[in-house]
Amino acid sequence: MTEDGTPSAAPRFLQIHTLTSYPASLLNRDDAGFAKRIPFGGVTRTRISSQCLKRHWRIFDGDVSLRSIEAPLSVRSRRSFEEFVVKPLVEEGVALDMARAATDKLMGIVLGSESKKERAAKTKRNAKQAADEPTADSVDAAVETAQVTVLGRPELDYLASLAREACSAAGDVAGVRAALEARLKDKALRQNIDALCPGKLEAGLGAALFGRMVTGDILARTDAALHVAHSFTVHAQQSESDYFSAIDDLAREDGEQGSGHINASELTSGLFYGYVVVDLRLLHQNLGGERGLAGAVIHRLIQMVATVSPGAKLGSTAPYSYSHLVLAESGRAQPRTLANAFLSPVRADGLLLLNAYRALSGHVRGLDGMYGADGERAFAGIETDGIFEELAPRMTLRELAGWSCERAMQAVVG
Repeated sequence: MTEDGTPSAAPRFLQIHTLTSYPASLLNRDDAGFAKRIPFGGVTRTRISSQCLKRHWRIFDGDVSLRSIEAPLSVRSRRSFEEFVVKPLVEEGVALDMARAATDKLMGIVLGSESKKERAAKTKRNAKQAADEPTADSVDAAVETAQVTVLGRPELDYLASLAREACSAAGDVAGVRAALEARLKDKALRQNIDALCPGKLEAGLGAALFGRMVTGDILARTDAALHVAHSFTVHAQQSESDYFSAIDDLAREDGEQGSGHINASELTSGLFYGYVVVDLRLLHQNLGGERGLAGAVIHRLIQMVATVSPGAKLGSTAPYSYSHLVLAESGRAQPRTLANAFLSPVRADGLLLLNAYRALSGHVRGLDGMYGADGERAFAGIETDGIFEELAPRMTLRELAGWSCERAMQAVVG
């Protein structure tokens, strides 16, 4: 036992390190259409942004996806209120102008006050749309948020119920606004939203993992329990301009030469280091203390990190790859990246993977020698040549997911 009475084996953080190779791909593009890159160790590396990685994990739909967990999901959109408040009310027979007036009022209260300029712009858009006789299929700018918002389905359903009550009690738009004004003076609104889910997942699973910012006092701000680094190649960038053409089949049949389209794009290849940290204490807090749910999240996360590939140009490069190595660490000390194992670029010769393994394992041993080893480690890997067995027990990926799940359920939560 430690001084505070916590079991010494109970971890606070879970760290996930990966090495994944991608040939001939364009995984993450910048605004000019080139592969994202970052200088590191004096050379330019190909990069995959953390936003790109998180989005692919968030929207993945498979056996190990977050969607497969029985928990409320989050909606990330500027059109959430239109889709989940206005449209359901209209489908139930509520007049479109009343549904949108109620929703607009709710947005102002729930998301916080807006500037006079923004409100004036909305009023002008409303007037124009009314003149154009909008339909339920059109998107009203007044109920479209200025930025992408993260809202849980329970929150949206509850707000829809408030709008429904106001529309039922009022006879016109002014009455709807007045009804909501009176109803939302109730100081228990925040508590009502907080009590929507037994597991306190009113903001949805996505917000619990990846966080959300809010500007008002009604919705709860959620700090991200998952910290995701930008992945980068362990060696200098390797890229090539891919010249391609599209043949016009009908023109070719008529005997014409040439092509219907000619262009070029950048392709890269490389071995990427990836790094994810899970604040297990915060994860438990965001999930309302549901240990089983936290374990289910981690069990899936380990497998998604290793098997779910980001990638542009899916049709022409098929950039699907599984990680060569997944190294998991659980402990209570502050996390630390192993990226500096590749501060000196790994030689990109015929032994690239082996060189990367040696650099990574050597860096881990160096850190252990200077700072001491904290917590536990385990890994799953391909062709590791016995390099990591001295540092951690070897497992299959599924076994590693189970190992990580157990650590997550044992985590320090106080």
